[in-house]
Amino acid sequence: MVYFGGEIVNPSSDHVILYKGDMTLDTARLDENNRFFFHLDSVDEGLHHFYHYPEEQYVYLERGDSLQIRLNTVDFDESLAFSGTNEQVNNFLVELFLASEQEEELVYSLYGLEPKEFVYKIDSLKNLKLDALNSLSEEYELSANALEIARSGIMYNSYIAKEAYPFYHKKKKGEKAMHELPADYYNYRSEVSYDNSRLTYYRPYYNYMKYHLGNLSYMDCEKGCNTGKKMVKNHLHFNQHKLKLIDSLIKENELRDNLFRNVAMDYLLKYDTEENIEIFIKEFHQLSGNNRHIHEINNLYDGIRNLQPQKELPELIVSDFEGNQVSIKDLGKDRKVVFYFWSAPEKRHFSNMIKRIDLLKENYPDYSFIGLNVRTEHSRWNNMLEQAQLDKSEQYWTENFDDVAHTLIVYDPNRGIITNNGIIVDAFANVYTSFKVE
Repeated sequence: MVYFGGEIVNPSSDHVILYKGDMTLDTARLDENNRFFFHLDSVDEGLHHFYHYPEEQYVYLERGDSLQIRLNTVDFDESLAFSGTNEQVNNFLVELFLASEQEEELVYSLYGLEPKEFVYKIDSLKNLKLDALNSLSEEYELSANALEIARSGIMYNSYIAKEAYPFYHKKKKGEKAMHELPADYYNYRSEVSYDNSRLTYYRPYYNYMKYHLGNLSYMDCEKGCNTGKKMVKNHLHFNQHKLKLIDSLIKENELRDNLFRNVAMDYLLKYDTEENIEIFIKEFHQLSGNNRHIHEINNLYDGIRNLQPQKELPELIVSDFEGNQVSIKDLGKDRKVVFYFWSAPEKRHFSNMIKRIDLLKENYPDYSFIGLNVRTEHSRWNNMLEQAQLDKSEQYWTENFDDVAHTLIVYDPNRGIITNNGIIVDAFANVYTSFKVE
C-alpha cells in the first residue's frame, strides 16, 4: 500500500495525474485547500512521475511509502519539497535535476577545451554529485533500487556531455573535421546498459540514448557511406541509420518503441519530400510495425501527406469570438491566408507572435493573418483577445488540441500555413524565417 499526496500553491489546474512510464495510474482532484491524495493498493517500485498542467516531475515510490510534497507553481521545480518515507532520495533527484539545469551554460562553455581537459572537468562535476550521493547513503538507508536511480542520473548526464563534445567542439572551434579524440575517450560506453527497464522513462538515460544513437549514426555514416559532408542534411539517409542501430542495439521493448518513435517524429517533422517520407515510413513499419506508438506515427504520416502543396486545406472546425463554428476551409476561400498558432500558457511566445504578425501585416498587405488558439480555456482566450486588443475577426479558438495536432501537425510553435484560395502553398512555413520584412 502506498500513500502519496501534498499541497499545490497557486494551482494551474484542478487535478494531479500519477504515471508509471506512459501509463496513467490514477488522477486526484485538488480539494478546497489545494491538497490532493493518492491511495494505491500496490505499486511497481521505482520511478513514477506526476503531472500538474503544464508541469511534471519525478517521484520515486516503494511499497509501504507515505510521501508528501509541497510546491508552488510559480517556481514549480525550485519549490518542490518531499517529506515522509523516501524523502531523501526524492529530494536528491530534484536537486540533481536542478543542478543539471543550472550547469547547462557551464558545460557548454567547456566544449571549446581540448578532449582531456574537457573530460577532467566533466568528471569533476560528476564526482561532486557522486560524493553527495555517497554521503546521503551513509546517513540514510536507501534501497539498492533507489541508489541505482540516483547514481544513473549522475552518470548518464555526464555521458551526454561526452557524446555531445565532438560535435559542439567542432562547431565552437570552427574546425572542418571532427577533432581527434584519445583512444580511450569512449571507454565509458562499456558501462552503458541498453536494456535497463527501470531507466526507460528516466530523462538522463533516455536523452543519453538519443545522443548516443545520433553520434553512432554520424560516425558509422562518415566511415561507411558515400554521402560526404551532407550526411546530416540528408535527413532520410541519416535517420535510416538510426532505425537500423535501434533495431540492432536496443532489445528492451518500451525503450526500443520509444526510441523508434523519437526518430520517426524527428524525421517526419522535418517535412521531407513526399517520396522520401514514404520510403522512411515503409522502413519504419518493417523494423517496428508493432510499435506501441504506431497509431500516432501513422496519423502524423497521413497528416503530413494531406498538407502537401497544391492540396486543399483539410477539414477542421474552429470557433469565432461569438461562438459560431466555421471550417478553416471556408476561412481560406477567395483570399491569401497565413494561419498561425498561439497558446495562453506561453505568454512570452504570444507577445512575440503578435508583434511579428503586426510586422508581417505591414509588409504583406495582400495576405490575411488568422490566429488559431490552442490549449486555452475559452473564457481565458476571450479575455486575452480583449486585453491585447486583437481584431476578433482574425482570431479563432480550437477546442481539442489532439484534433488540431493530428490535422494540422502543430508541433512547431512558430509554424505558419500559407494558403491561396483554400489551396496549400506551404503548410510548414515559419513566421520568422519564411517571410522577408523591411
